[in-house]
Amino acid sequence: MLRYSLNRLFWAIITIWAVITITFIVMHSIPGNPFAKEGPMPKAVYDNLQAYYNLDKPKVVQYFLYLKGLLHFDFGPSLKSQSITVNDYIRTGFPISLHLGLQAMAIAIPFGLIFGVVASLFKNRWPDYVSMILAIIGISVPSFILATVLINYFAVEWKLFPVATWKSWAHTVLPSISLALSPMAFIARLMRSSMLEVMGQDYILTAKAKGLGKSMVIIKHAIRNAILPVVTVLGILIANVVTGSFIVESIFGIPGMGEMFVKGIFNRDYPVILGSTVFYSVILILLIFIVDIAYTWIDPRIKVSGESK
Repeated sequence: MLRYSLNRLFWAIITIWAVITITFIVMHSIPGNPFAKEGPMPKAVYDNLQAYYNLDKPKVVQYFLYLKGLLHFDFGPSLKSQSITVNDYIRTGFPISLHLGLQAMAIAIPFGLIFGVVASLFKNRWPDYVSMILAIIGISVPSFILATVLINYFAVEWKLFPVATWKSWAHTVLPSISLALSPMAFIARLMRSSMLEVMGQDYILTAKAKGLGKSMVIIKHAIRNAILPVVTVLGILIANVVTGSFIVESIFGIPGMGEMFVKGIFNRDYPVILGSTVFYSVILILLIFIVDIAYTWIDPRIKVSGESK
């Protein structure tokens, strides 16, 4: 187990390094200059700005300087807000994005599991059809489309929830639902397929033959085993929701990291774009690593390489 964990950790670190390198190369390969939007400026001022942010140095030198900063958890200064660093942006924006993402998953996970289980137990009947229609809608409709629909009806027409700020719990409801629908639909479809497969296994038939009640068979045997594929993808789903809230945050006027990232792209703010990309990539990779390790504990039937059979 220790050997397996160390091996996964090693490859997680290699993946993070690859993401940093590729993102750095792509960002610095885009034509243009981050100070172009400042308008005409004296050459001396331009040269001083380039030197201050190390943009006058060779790309290789800039790359190693950036890696050196990352080793000290320093994502660098913002090119457009001299008094604010990327760390400041992350420190203020990430808790809001995390709150929004976790609240969305708190909606998606239980409802996705319920819809998936109900659909499997009522296969080819109306509860199955209703659950799968909702799942198809959730997968097909982008979150920003759903966000505009929710705003139009629940905020503008019916005035049930406020929008465009982040002050109270009521402000979090609509954006959370917008983000939750897609992962909820994915979980529902995955849980349905897994439940249908598990319900046909021999140990389920054996449990029924022993006289166990239907609810006991479903809860203790079926759901417990069918939920394993869902656990496998939870890390990716959580990271995707937390990192995929950029457009939704912009639509609802939420001051999270999505706003920071969008402004960074618009302003060609290299440190902001690099910092947010690297930060979220690390979260995604670490979540996948944690799920990989946790999966071996959840399902004792799994043997990692190197263990005795």
